[in-house]
Amino acid sequence: MNFDPVSMPKVELHCHLDGSLSKEFLMQTLQLSTLDMHTIQAPANCQSLAEYLTCFDLPVSALQEKEHIRDAVVDVVRQAAAENVRYMEIRFAPMLSVNSHLDLENVVQAAVYGCQKAFDRYGVFTNLILCAMRHHSPQQNHLVVRCAREFLGNGVCALDLAGDEAGHPNEEFEALFEEARRMEVPVTIHSGECGSARNVALALQYGARRIGHGIAAIKDPALLEACRNAHIGFELCPTSNFQTKAATELDAYPLHAFLDFGLLATINTDNRTVSHTTLTDEYTFALEKLHIEKEDLRTLYKNSVEISFASDSVKHQLLYLLP
Repeated sequence: MNFDPVSMPKVELHCHLDGSLSKEFLMQTLQLSTLDMHTIQAPANCQSLAEYLTCFDLPVSALQEKEHIRDAVVDVVRQAAAENVRYMEIRFAPMLSVNSHLDLENVVQAAVYGCQKAFDRYGVFTNLILCAMRHHSPQQNHLVVRCAREFLGNGVCALDLAGDEAGHPNEEFEALFEEARRMEVPVTIHSGECGSARNVALALQYGARRIGHGIAAIKDPALLEACRNAHIGFELCPTSNFQTKAATELDAYPLHAFLDFGLLATINTDNRTVSHTTLTDEYTFALEKLHIEKEDLRTLYKNSVEISFASDSVKHQLLYLLP
């Protein structure tokens, strides 16, 4: 098989639901006659992650009904299926959809229905990752952990922590991840997106099996070795990282270094709409600007399958797609 970015099978592990909703879905759901893309698409030259996060307000407002949450998942899987994504993990913060007529279980159940409907329609295996939010109360986040445990293996595959990493570093959430560990809920944590290698080290300490972004780990060779020895996965999102100033120099972006070091690095979109990208775009960008070779695409695919939270049977099917 010619591993080119367009035709190759793909696996997407770091894709936010609210940040990946299509313009068409948002206009239909919110009954808008027009939609200024600047409200849902971050500029290429964001000043910070905090500025980038302002583009999520409108999409979140479209996730306040069961039917809309279900159809939102289908909308994102539809986009992924069009570029030969065969397995994906969609993450979202269910507490952002809890309201007077939707409790946490209703929200997650609606998203699970979306995964089932999307599989029936597009044949893409899909799991959900539930995000605790850094600015939410401990009580809210502990409810998300318990909900992840309730749905684990039935549409939900893991817990994440998302939001403003610089404003709320990982040490604030040790108790949350202790509870996840006690409940045997797999964990991936956004860490090292805002320059903090310490947050990556703490994520490792708190039991994370994967690191969302994690590019700051390049600052600490001992940390890289610890991650390699522990088979920690890295969910890199190049376009997003450059937008939020997590990365500023092409030659310093650590994808190539991570692969050379033997880390289980992967490439993902982060937010298809907010970052105006696709997985095909991300692979093409990596080939043209980040100094990887076409054969590295095979490694990235195998890494994605290996570190995914998919069942063993799904992993075998995904690996079977390789020549």
